[in-house]
Amino acid sequence: MNKEAIYERIAAILQETFEIDADRITPEARLYDDLDIDSIDAVDLIVQLKPWVGKRLNADAFKSVRTVQDVVDALHRLVNDAASPA
Repeated sequence: MNKEAIYERIAAILQETFEIDADRITPEARLYDDLDIDSIDAVDLIVQLKPWVGKRLNADAFKSVRTVQDVVDALHRLVNDAASPA
């Protein structure tokens, strides 16, 4: 799963679930300050990403995210780390 696909999925969830205008969603957009995503909304976002990724997502991995790109990077890392052989 590449970062572009992850970004597109996150943008779609933000638009559909949180009714955020597509023009406001950019990689640099800050979740709390720019998009009004609070901690409960962030959990909802993770819950919606879980079935798409097909595995459990650890909320701790998302504690330091501040922007949409941070979410993309964290998710990309989780997916690729899990896919890598140990």
